[in-house]
Amino acid sequence: MKAELPSHFPAEVLEQRAAEQRRRLRNSVSDFRSSLSGLKSAVEQNVRERLDPNRLARRHMWRLAAGASLIALVAGHGIAGFFTRR
Repeated sequence: MKAELPSHFPAEVLEQRAAEQRRRLRNSVSDFRSSLSGLKSAVEQNVRERLDPNRLARRHMWRLAAGASLIALVAGHGIAGFFTRR
């Protein structure tokens, strides 16, 4: 069952209202898309900055060096033990 519009509204007025509503809807969608685009670029930039390998290596250089040294020490000890077993 369709809702009946009162017959006292002229067709021109209804057409103008519909056109205005379509224009407002298009503007809202356009504004929403532009805000999403801005948000997307900001998120992409943030991710690039946080996952930059050069920046991470510079920031955690001592940890990387300590980890590599520990691995080398354990590997060296294991290899030396392999050759010096009695």
